[in-house]
Amino acid sequence: MIEYWLDEPPTPEVKDALARLTSMADIQHVAVMPDVHLSRQFCIGTVVASSSRLYPQAVGGDIGCGMMAIAFDVSADDLFAQPDRAAVILKAFGELIPKNRHSSRTLPDRLPSELEPENLSDPRLAKSILRDGRVQLGTLGRGNHFVELQRDERDRLWLMLHSGSRAVGRRLSEFHLERCRTGQHGLLWLEAESTEGQAYLNDVEWARKYARLNRSRMLESVAMTLEELFRVPCDESTLISCDHNHVARETHFEKRLWVHRKGALRADSGERGVIPGSMGTASFHVTGRGCARALRSSSHGAGRRMSRGEARRVVGIQQLKQQMGDVFFDQRLSSRLRDEAPASYKDINRVMRAQRELTRIDRRLQPVLSYKGT
Repeated sequence: MIEYWLDEPPTPEVKDALARLTSMADIQHVAVMPDVHLSRQFCIGTVVASSSRLYPQAVGGDIGCGMMAIAFDVSADDLFAQPDRAAVILKAFGELIPKNRHSSRTLPDRLPSELEPENLSDPRLAKSILRDGRVQLGTLGRGNHFVELQRDERDRLWLMLHSGSRAVGRRLSEFHLERCRTGQHGLLWLEAESTEGQAYLNDVEWARKYARLNRSRMLESVAMTLEELFRVPCDESTLISCDHNHVARETHFEKRLWVHRKGALRADSGERGVIPGSMGTASFHVTGRGCARALRSSSHGAGRRMSRGEARRVVGIQQLKQQMGDVFFDQRLSSRLRDEAPASYKDINRVMRAQRELTRIDRRLQPVLSYKGT
């Protein structure tokens, strides 16, 4: 069964991908979010529940990718009262939060104890995971990953950041895809109770821990920057943390199922989450409504309207600057940020209206400053 929460009709490519997916006898339920768009064989913005098989492609390579948000005890107007502060903050972010990797000369030889590579399913993974994981912990990544300062309806300053498990997530995903069986239409799967399936589940949880710690390290860097530069403390009681690329055993429709979320937020009743728009549009803090037909999930963002290639062809530098309006960003990167222009994403307001029965909006935020990789 497929359930939809859409703001517009699905594209033929999305319909074909969903038809291939639901032809698998093991698939019990699929929930399609309003930010749905095709990514290779599986759609981002879908929730897939299976009875006994795991589908690594329905999680993707950036395992554990997600969001964090926290408030600061200052108004956005006060922080940016002096016009040069945006440049100072962007420079500090660039120094403390690398987009790709830290220098290996300044890092410890091992990952934190909770991320011991020996806890992975296969010793062959340990060397590459240690190498990449050590230099990328606390780094942003490229594409749609970002650090953003925002203002809420009362002008309180908030941080929102989006990142995931970096190269280690991709490495783990590729390792387990090589051990999958091939089903109909080339879809790859593992028996959940097999040795290979249990190994994949073990490594998914490891990657989710890595991604959470990665975001925490960046959040700490931002908090330290604002405290040291402007004596602005964060309010730790306001922290929101969630991820939107994972697989977990859950009960739905009185059955124990394997629920895969790829670009979809878990939105259980009372569960808090963060749903971003684009680098120039609104974002939302939400509380889940626990909608059973949606597998207690919601969209993870606005979703792309244009592919990256199309956005680079269509959006010019001046258009990007116009779409960004008063949002501070590093304009030297304008040419390389065109594929992240607000126009390349769906209208977040329409997305939120389409999923009113999935989440309750707690807070609407507008971007003030955006730090992004290219």
